[in-house]
Amino acid sequence: MGPFLLNAVRWLGRGQTGKFGVNTSLKNLCTLLSKYGLECSLQPHVTQDLRVYCCTAYSDKEAKQLQEFVAEGGGLLIGGQAWWWASQNPGRSALAHFPGNIILNCFGLSILAQTLHAGCFPVPTPKMQSYHFRKALSEFQAALSHGARNLEKQWLAKLGADGAAFLQIPAQGVPAYISLHRFIKKMLHLSGLPAVSREHPVAGDSFEAAVLCLATELARSGTDCSQLVQELGTCSCSSGHPITVEIDGNNPGHCDAWVSTGLYLPRGESAEVSLSEAAASAGLKVQIGCHTDNLTKASKLSRAPVVTHQCCLDRSIQSVSCLWGGLLYVIVPKSSKLGPVSVTIKRVVPAPYYKLGKTSLEEWKKCIQERQAPWGELATDNIILTVPTANLRDLEDPEPVLHLWDEMMHAIAQLAARPFPFCRPERIVADVQISAGWMHSGYPIMCHLESVQELINEASIRSTGLWGPIHELGHNQQQQVWEFPPHTTEATCNLWSVYVHETVLDIPRSKAHPALSPPEREKRIKTHLGKGAPLNDWNVWTALETYLQVWSRKAGRWGG
Repeated sequence: MGPFLLNAVRWLGRGQTGKFGVNTSLKNLCTLLSKYGLECSLQPHVTQDLRVYCCTAYSDKEAKQLQEFVAEGGGLLIGGQAWWWASQNPGRSALAHFPGNIILNCFGLSILAQTLHAGCFPVPTPKMQSYHFRKALSEFQAALSHGARNLEKQWLAKLGADGAAFLQIPAQGVPAYISLHRFIKKMLHLSGLPAVSREHPVAGDSFEAAVLCLATELARSGTDCSQLVQELGTCSCSSGHPITVEIDGNNPGHCDAWVSTGLYLPRGESAEVSLSEAAASAGLKVQIGCHTDNLTKASKLSRAPVVTHQCCLDRSIQSVSCLWGGLLYVIVPKSSKLGPVSVTIKRVVPAPYYKLGKTSLEEWKKCIQERQAPWGELATDNIILTVPTANLRDLEDPEPVLHLWDEMMHAIAQLAARPFPFCRPERIVADVQISAGWMHSGYPIMCHLESVQELINEASIRSTGLWGPIHELGHNQQQQVWEFPPHTTEATCNLWSVYVHETVLDIPRSKAHPALSPPEREKRIKTHLGKGAPLNDWNVWTALETYLQVWSRKAGRWGG
């Protein structure tokens, strides 16, 4: 890296007069440059008499001065990574708000929040057809216009991701960016949006996938893309009247919590969110959509790769949009003590929503008949299930199944030694496509549409059990201090499945899962011991067996 940095500084200073300035936070760099005979000194700020200035990308206090310095011919060596900033600022785009990008965006450069694998990367030769965003975009437009789809697939995948990133950069005041926004919008209207679905999937490295990525971020940038959705024939009408909801602004937990509003934003619409000045300074966010899995790396797409949008509610009146629509949530930060907050939202429609202990059966029957939003929610203080409205219409009375879910959640809290009710309800969301596995843990837990009936059918849960969802809820309870990764990652979560089946559903472990039948357990133990009990084979069911045997010898019965 020494020669690289030295060459970069020399290249920047070529043909200029003056000395080299290095920010005081980079003492080692100043030592390195001085060692190689460059006249440099530590400088707390950029000054116009410098030839080159070197600094990090972690502060934008001197953004204007640095931009003027470069505009007048000075050389700027600036660096840093944005992934940590992005992890600490969910809901804020690193392209728009990371300090280094506030400095760099106007130069046509930005630092992405992604990371790369370490390694050696060959320098492209003049003969190599190297990728460049503007060149790829131009060829993409030409291909759409003339129907010749011979653009390299590697370029297509990168173009979709890079185009989505570029559209996050604020274009206001930068004519080149504004013109490119217009160019992309015109190009998308020319191509139209692909009607992607499970019945009509598209390849992840296809023209259609790139169009989906570009259209998603173009709408997020504030560009009106409603016509694109209307061309699909799927745009539903929003309410002409503002709707006010009251949300609980308290969050005693250690993680941010989604608060359901019971409202849905139709495709192509922009919601206007209004709240008090006090609430606008409390760190709240608004989120459209709950299908948070990013499918950008999927080989085949049954929906657009990104269909949710989250942004900060830092103004009393704010417009927010998501091309694909979705249920609307207010994100309450951890440890918030804001109390009740009134939020008024325009251009949204009520969605089916049932809260155990609050929604009457008459209210439920009326809302499920009248509300046309495609997704709805069943909620208790401890669990929220997000499923298609079509499935909810067959549910005459949600109360019995939600009472059962609360019993199961109580058992989960008991085994985890956690307070009950939960500080924030766990969430399970069904989706047409998810990023990994049949289900996966997280907030929310994600599952496929095929699992919906398993979640909301009380008779089925009581008779055959609910292994998969409880397994994922078990993952959410695991604590690093008592895990032995990677051996127990897929093992100890099953303790919750066994516990819930035996203590709530009255289903013995031998019938809760085929792998726990007595013959299978005996066979597994003999095989493991026959190999000499190697540690690398101690995982999933073999590791679970250890825990079950420890429990059997110490307790005899759960809670004994």
